[in-house]
Amino acid sequence: MLAFLARRLLATIPVLLIVAVLVFLMLRLTPGDPAAVLAGDAATTEQIAQIRANLGLDRSIVEQFFIWFAHLLSGDLGQSYYYKTEVTTLIAQRLEPTLSLALITMTLAVLVAVPLGVLAAWRFGGWLDRALMAFSVLGFSVPVFVLAYVLIWLVSLKLGWLPVQGYRRFADGPAMWLYHLVLPAVTLSVIYIALIARVTRASVLETLGEDYIRTARAKGLPENKVLMRHALANAAVPIATVIGIGIALLIGGVVVTESVYAIPGLGRLTVDAVLARDFPTIQGVILLFSFVYVLVNLLVDLSYVFFDPRIRY
Repeated sequence: MLAFLARRLLATIPVLLIVAVLVFLMLRLTPGDPAAVLAGDAATTEQIAQIRANLGLDRSIVEQFFIWFAHLLSGDLGQSYYYKTEVTTLIAQRLEPTLSLALITMTLAVLVAVPLGVLAAWRFGGWLDRALMAFSVLGFSVPVFVLAYVLIWLVSLKLGWLPVQGYRRFADGPAMWLYHLVLPAVTLSVIYIALIARVTRASVLETLGEDYIRTARAKGLPENKVLMRHALANAAVPIATVIGIGIALLIGGVVVTESVYAIPGLGRLTVDAVLARDFPTIQGVILLFSFVYVLVNLLVDLSYVFFDPRIRY
């Protein structure tokens, strides 16, 4: 186990290195000049050139990369062009809203989707099963931003139950923190509930046809124990896999959801940085997202051993 963990951790280094190179090159080779954005529409050519020199953008791409990479190795992500602040400081300031939204979203998705998938598999072909399949198709089909605006119109504007936009930090009070995150989390969780519930249904349905399930029922075990201890426990590996995939896909959903609900998290920071052509901020956030993606995949792989002791690395 320790050897496997060490190999996977070492394997993250070249992955992050490749991501760093690709992100750096794509940003430099795409159209758009950060100096022109910072200077404004009324700036002269000389003023733009001066800003480029101050930012180091007048150097060659190779030289810029090695300067940036040398700072990266020391833990320095550089200074934001737009915010005039260290990127690490910006990320630290925006981390709580994103983590809060992601945590509530995935908790809600798992708590709703897994029991729903188990019940749909248990009542295969019934109304609940058909309703889940219809919900899955709908959940995958409706874009997040469309669902967000519909929920804002209905829940916030018409019913007045929840705020339209904004965020309150946990330090301001757990109640207000949760009050402002309920609607964004519900919006973002719909697609993950559809995904996890559908995979749970398929996995549990396959498990219910195994011999040990028939044996458990023949012994007279209650149906809830058959479903939870035998069916769900043995179907946990694919469910854990899809939950891990959902956490990785959550990155894209966070960007859209935070923009719609004006949540000052990493997703909103990414959008603002892209619009401002803020290279250091974009690079820092994408590297963080890539590291989280790799870490989640590692944790999912490690969970297989606990869910299925037959698996050995």
